[in-house]
Amino acid sequence: MADNSKDDFFQLMKRFGAFLTLKVSNLFQNLDSRSVGAIAGLAFAIVFTWRILRSPSGPQRRRPKRQAVTPGSSGVNSHLSANVATSGVSPSSEDSSTQNVIDEFFQPVKPTLGQIVRQRLSEGRKVTCRLLGVILEETSPEELQKQATIRSSVLEVLLEITKFCDLYLMERVHDEESEKNILVALEDAGVLSMVKDKVLFCSTENGRTSFVRQLEPDWHIDTNPEIIFQLARFIKYELHISPTKPERAAMNVFSSTSLEQFFGTV
Repeated sequence: MADNSKDDFFQLMKRFGAFLTLKVSNLFQNLDSRSVGAIAGLAFAIVFTWRILRSPSGPQRRRPKRQAVTPGSSGVNSHLSANVATSGVSPSSEDSSTQNVIDEFFQPVKPTLGQIVRQRLSEGRKVTCRLLGVILEETSPEELQKQATIRSSVLEVLLEITKFCDLYLMERVHDEESEKNILVALEDAGVLSMVKDKVLFCSTENGRTSFVRQLEPDWHIDTNPEIIFQLARFIKYELHISPTKPERAAMNVFSSTSLEQFFGTV
């Protein structure tokens, strides 16, 4: 009944609006201050009436009070169980699902390996690195005379470094056979094409130091603590690869058990 009365009133308001429009058009032909005041007052009355009609009328319906559940009220318990079974989803499971969605939405985005490499290298653009004990499984020049084996765990990091850095690989070798073994291993691993003409060989440890001094990299990576110490004054950053954590030679020298561990891939 109340809805029908409200609809009738809306129809009446529409007709009144049409009538008002006609009258306003006539008034504007002979407009004076009294006419303007009358129009403003009438518009205010219409808006005020409209706001009253839009506001909720009548007392709000009270929600039924929840009945207290006692340990002995088996009928109530069975009724609640039936409702849960009918809905198929319990309130606790809904809350858990909602919380999982919220946690997933606010979970921090995990950085890519490329982003980690750039951050750890402080956006350095040139890197020099020895091969033995860092890139290769072998740890002595004598072993290189027989074979050279790329460490599989370091390969992903190595390839990522070559994407945005000039990477120079260097090593002390005893003969040309050792050089050939290294180049073949790098080619089989897909690295040689990325470091073409940037694999350097020398016959002494001092020769590797000279290479680094001439190239002036942002980072040098080595396993020899003496070379790390000698170059600390000239190179911006150094990474000392050692199975045991050595004493820090200088503020610009970092240490790690492996290259991949330094970048957090293991």
